[in-house]
Amino acid sequence: MRELENDGLIHREVHQVIPPKVEYSLTGRGKTAIPVIEQLREWGVKYRDEEL
Repeated sequence: MRELENDGLIHREVHQVIPPKVEYSLTGRGKTAIPVIEQLREWGVKYRDEEL
């Protein structure tokens, strides 16, 4: 997660509560990866039942 944050793909927000709470969200840059991730998911669904 730290690498994704350092690369500007996600935003990390720490809430000062007990128990500790951290929320992550996609940045604008991170949202540009959504189409690529969706394509990978579609590829996986298409070939998940095939034996390698």
